[in-house]
Amino acid sequence: MDIKKFAFEVSKTDGYAREGVIKTHRGDIHTPAFMPVGTQATVKACTINDIKKTNSEIILSNTYHLMIRPGVERIERVGGLHKFMNCDLPILTDSGGFQVMSLSKLNKIDREKGAIFNSHIDGKKFILSPERSIEIQLGLNSDICMIMDECPKNTKDYDLINNSMNLSLYWAERSKKAFGSNPHKALFGIIQGGLFEDLRKQSLKELVNIEFDGYAVGGLAVGETQKEMFGVLDSLKDFLPHEKPHYLMGVGTPSDILGAVMRGIDMFDCVLPTRSGRTGLAFTWNGRVNIKNNKYQNDDSPLDPAVKNLDLNKYSKSYLNHLFNTNEILGSMLLTLHNINFYQELMSLIRKNIRNGTFKEFHDKYIDKL
Repeated sequence: MDIKKFAFEVSKTDGYAREGVIKTHRGDIHTPAFMPVGTQATVKACTINDIKKTNSEIILSNTYHLMIRPGVERIERVGGLHKFMNCDLPILTDSGGFQVMSLSKLNKIDREKGAIFNSHIDGKKFILSPERSIEIQLGLNSDICMIMDECPKNTKDYDLINNSMNLSLYWAERSKKAFGSNPHKALFGIIQGGLFEDLRKQSLKELVNIEFDGYAVGGLAVGETQKEMFGVLDSLKDFLPHEKPHYLMGVGTPSDILGAVMRGIDMFDCVLPTRSGRTGLAFTWNGRVNIKNNKYQNDDSPLDPAVKNLDLNKYSKSYLNHLFNTNEILGSMLLTLHNINFYQELMSLIRKNIRNGTFKEFHDKYIDKL
């Protein structure tokens, strides 16, 4: 069987904003792209067919969580994550480094062994080395894998961030060696360095020397302000390799995405649309709507008349308000689907405006509204 080689092409630029396509053997991903998060082999409250109907072209899943439950061996036994969850879309898996930082209260970082930590579920001890992280991702049969990195908490401690950045570079080299030759898959490097411009540039330079299929900006969405995040992207936008995809990990709000696209980012993931959907918060072209608010009890208007896909507007605000205030599962399902669909309609319009050379006007219209 002829398996398509992983590739990326930029078709149009508008300032630093780029329209392009990532080519995989499972299908093309048009960029800028948003990846719904399927942490535990499921995008919460949605079926894969629902996700595809939103025009999502790739999803993200989570190495850390799948390693703990159900275990990579169980997924590998059936041929990988796609077969396990009945998904024919490309899948990107993160390396697990962020969850080691965010979920485990008892963890130890060892330069040679990797991350030594206790499961947040049952306290079982795990060791996640760069080699093991790649082994798990290849066992999951991911289409895009991420290097193992250390993702430090938000801090202004320069020495701590410097040491962490250098450790991530060492692990990047080991990750690439473990990944080997997989032309139909991709391995992305992760730029670390906190809010320090010199460390970010050094991290990127070293990663480019190692050579990866794409470059991700990690260590953000950890408590910094949007201005600080955009500052990091501004310091990198002239140095990110033009011919490779640029991925901003774990971000973010529609406003974050608009600002990041303006600074050359091609790929995004975030739990925000699904998590918000489960708790009654909807993203619309007129701003955010907390559907549980009493003012919607007798509001028979649709959630967002501007949304054109999936006929989601056949459900009134009054009905959605009722579903959430009676804890009906359907409410979470409908709002989650609405939010993912909204994000994908946003990405489609971003691509259209880049193509038309009008992205700045589109950015300026919505940056403070969404």
